[in-house]
Amino acid sequence: MKGIYLDHAATTPIHPEVLEAMIPYLKEAYGNPSSMHTYGRETRTALNRARDLIASRIHCNPAELIFTSGGTESNNTALFSTMTAYTGEKKHMITTRAEHHAVLHPSHELEKLGFDVTYLEVDSTGLVNVQDVAAAIRPDTVLISIMYVNNEVGTLQPIEQIGQLAHEHGIVFHVDAVQALGKLPIDLSLLPVDIMSMSSHKIYGPKGTGLLYVSKHIPFFNYIHGGSQERKRRGGTENVAGIMAFAKAVELTTSEEALENWSIKAEGLRHTMIEALTKHLGSDEFVINGHPEQRVPHILNISFIGVDTETLLMNLDLEGIAAASGSACTSGSLEVSHVLQAMNLPDNVLHSAIRFSFGMGNDTNDIETAAQKVATIVKRIRK
Repeated sequence: MKGIYLDHAATTPIHPEVLEAMIPYLKEAYGNPSSMHTYGRETRTALNRARDLIASRIHCNPAELIFTSGGTESNNTALFSTMTAYTGEKKHMITTRAEHHAVLHPSHELEKLGFDVTYLEVDSTGLVNVQDVAAAIRPDTVLISIMYVNNEVGTLQPIEQIGQLAHEHGIVFHVDAVQALGKLPIDLSLLPVDIMSMSSHKIYGPKGTGLLYVSKHIPFFNYIHGGSQERKRRGGTENVAGIMAFAKAVELTTSEEALENWSIKAEGLRHTMIEALTKHLGSDEFVINGHPEQRVPHILNISFIGVDTETLLMNLDLEGIAAASGSACTSGSLEVSHVLQAMNLPDNVLHSAIRFSFGMGNDTNDIETAAQKVATIVKRIRK
């Protein structure tokens, strides 16, 4: 049975060209980039080339990029580094209840260390109100951390307005852009963003590689020690193969043409699924969660009222369809989505939600087949 993978927001398969770019640095070019000999200089040159390429695509200075192990480390570094750098001066940060756990959990840890954190509410579409952000600002606010694209419902946050607000008050602005890279154009020369987190495996690169942009104007406190790598900002030998693959993935997914083509394709897949579900179930038999307009097309969160999320996921898996209940970091435990809870959705919507997320390898036949199987399973369970 051919499977249908609809969980690209959790992770994507490695693109063949990305794998090809990675292999030489697992085989022939294996030197430590910190070594002075020819083998080390070879990999150091490759790292510089990768950093330059990524910087050119997101429009920043290569020296402002720090390679990490992924989005979670990037988010943790952004929060702990920024708050620690201002210890004794300011002790307050602002975020939302709908953030990824890679922001929420370190925020809780910061509270244990004596920092104050304000968790803003979002509306029923997952959108934060800029006026609420403004109202939460205090004289001792040092950081605002708001994600670009919500990983569970796809809602786009108003980061430009929030960033401008932050800068008017001299506040550092961090954006989790893990679900935005390779889906939306990112121009850090224009966006009012000071720190941005990104990840490789969401854009057809390997797991275990991430990126943190830190503006040269922002104080940075290094909390991973043990080496002078990454301009003494992150100790530890660089994952050269992963970084080279990450750079190739960025090259493939962030050009103007690639972004436009992906947007058209993803909108088509989204439309196909909604139309097929409407045909096989009826438009009143499911609820789409998230903002109807301020969203990305590749994430589609749907509640099938009266059908338990876990039961539906298990049945879909038996049919060869991979979907999710929410964030990949929590869906293994099948907890009720904290994002949907933050949106204050009714219990019957919370407990019946499924996230479908589309990728390059999907086509309309996949989506139509998946929708038909979803409808069949939903009808069977409801009976």
